[in-house]
Amino acid sequence: MTFKAALVLAAAIVLFPFQAHAADVEAGKAKSQICQACHGADGNGIGDPQYPLLAGQYADYLAKSLRDYKSGARENAIMLGFASTLSDEDIVNLAAFYASQPSRIRDLTGTD
Repeated sequence: MTFKAALVLAAAIVLFPFQAHAADVEAGKAKSQICQACHGADGNGIGDPQYPLLAGQYADYLAKSLRDYKSGARENAIMLGFASTLSDEDIVNLAAFYASQPSRIRDLTGTD
């Protein structure tokens, strides 16, 4: 290996420490079973406005939110418990599943 190739490899390891996972929507759907109690089967909720609607949200936003719950950067005891069990691959897959769902996001004031 040349010095230049070694330098590029070292930079890649430092700059990109997390292995990128291709999203698997079906694996995300399977993993979403526990999420469905609060967020609904498709992420459009269960009719209780205290639970966020996940369907149609940006996958990178959903993944960041889950990582933040897992790390404690975003505080919610219930979500910490759930997110702490997820692998990075699970997070990517869940985010892809919910992002792929048709959204019924609405204005919670009731004036849609």
